[in-house]
Amino acid sequence: MIVRTMQEELRRAAGILPVVTVTGPRQSGKTTLCRQTFPDLPYTNLEQPDVRRFAADDPRGFLDAYPDGAVIDEIQKLPELLSFIQIRVDESGRNGEFVLTGSQNFGLLTSISQSLAGRTAVLHLLPCAREEVNRFPDPPCDLLSTLLVGGYPRLFDQGLERDDWMPGYVATYLERDVRQIKNIGDLTTFQTFLEMAAGHVGQVLNLSAFGSVCGIAQATAKAWLSVLEAGYIAFRLPPLHRNLKKRLTRRPKLYFYDTGLVCYLLGIRTTKQLATHPLRGPIFECWAVSEIAKARVHRGLRERLFFYRDHKGEEVDLVLDLGTEMLAAEMKAGKTVPSDAFRSLHALARLATTHSAAVSILDQVLIYGGEELQRRSAGTVLPWHEIANYDWAPDRPQRG
Repeated sequence: MIVRTMQEELRRAAGILPVVTVTGPRQSGKTTLCRQTFPDLPYTNLEQPDVRRFAADDPRGFLDAYPDGAVIDEIQKLPELLSFIQIRVDESGRNGEFVLTGSQNFGLLTSISQSLAGRTAVLHLLPCAREEVNRFPDPPCDLLSTLLVGGYPRLFDQGLERDDWMPGYVATYLERDVRQIKNIGDLTTFQTFLEMAAGHVGQVLNLSAFGSVCGIAQATAKAWLSVLEAGYIAFRLPPLHRNLKKRLTRRPKLYFYDTGLVCYLLGIRTTKQLATHPLRGPIFECWAVSEIAKARVHRGLRERLFFYRDHKGEEVDLVLDLGTEMLAAEMKAGKTVPSDAFRSLHALARLATTHSAAVSILDQVLIYGGEELQRRSAGTVLPWHEIANYDWAPDRPQRG
């Protein structure tokens, strides 16, 4: 298995806090990462009924079996154990004693905030970013294959075909995770909702339209979207909230963390189909936005990502807002650079640098489906395969 980008941040967190919690979607590689990073810690999995029963019936005895700490997998299966872990680490005073993994963001993080506040770092491991996919033997070498396959590590680690693996992944997500996160009885309608969400990547959310198409109330659509977020399937990109003296849209845009899953849900099975698909551009945009999100999240940073759109329809796909600085990016799936590619970027830059709380623009980046890297006076023209080499974390603390 490759070394994941998060490993450095995981080790650092374990050196300063008694507990580290790693969350993320099913099959993102949480267990492998933690066992690889802490090979000297024993491992136990609460997914196993007998282990979970032991921990539930005798939590003190269960923890006493690991006097030097442990990697405890699937902690969301027994959130009551967190209170006993709190007592244990308070008594021992050791850092890096327990490494916990779990999915189902909402319930797990609520339990952690109640039991381990101030005692744990919470890190989020997403499917592999391009920089990590490149560490596997024979990674996809062209853009369409990259979008089609996605980044779930098992596909590369075990050499699996996406269409052989993905049906089981979706079925497991629907049958187990969805019902555990929220009591949804009609999984067929929920799967329709999931597929519809995949067809709206890169678009401003309209929950009323979602509900209408799926035959559910808007409130239900909102609740079901929270299920996709809780399982780290999808995420909302909020509009830039700065006062830029223009009336801005207030609704977020929808993205998935993995374009391989998006393509599968849309019935796209080959690169030939993807090349002519009407959603090729939004899928490329989804991939680029998720790559930038991963570049930050896997380094332990807040995403701080937004999009900009004013009432006239002027739009910038992605804005990294760092307070006194901004980095703006546009995504174009084509292999050539349009003549007006930097128009929206320049418009935002003029507005941002002249309004009452002016900020400096770190860079204006055009991410495109071509091959040539260009440093222009207007900004950076970044080919898709260089996205992993660009610094999307300029606010990362310098350590050492």
